Amino acid sequence: MATTEVNADAATTQSYSKVYETAKKQLGKRYSWGSVGPHSFDCSGLTKYVYKKSIKKSLPRTAQAQYNGTKKVSKHNRKKGDLVYFGTSKHNISHVGVYIGGGKMIDAQNRGVIIEKVSAPWWHAVGYSRPVANLK
Repeated sequence: MATTEVNADAATTQSYSKVYETAKKQLGKRYSWGSVGPHSFDCSGLTKYVYKKSIKKSLPRTAQAQYNGTKKVSKHNRKKGDLVYFGTSKHNISHVGVYIGGGKMIDAQNRGVIIEKVSAPWWHAVGYSRPVANLK
């Protein structure tokens, strides 16, 4: 493997670690509609805050705009750090969370910032995106 590939792999892994650690630090904070942190969040406010704070990546403000403005990935190709979107369709997204692997995500919802299953009965996942091309 070439040195640049090794360095890219290391940077990729480091990026996800930063995203995950920043998201994890928000666990337990309260939910507040329209809030972008740092003391309370709504769902897209959390994802926007986590990406900006951890790896300096700016995301749009709403869940729909984040979906529209980022590279889509399939459920089969999702990776830790990807965003997972919920709603009635890809054109009607109402919720977003940070995928952390094992079928789970960190998201902000009425119980605050928590870890929960992507397949929880109250959510209908409609897509995934990768805001950073080399996030692994």
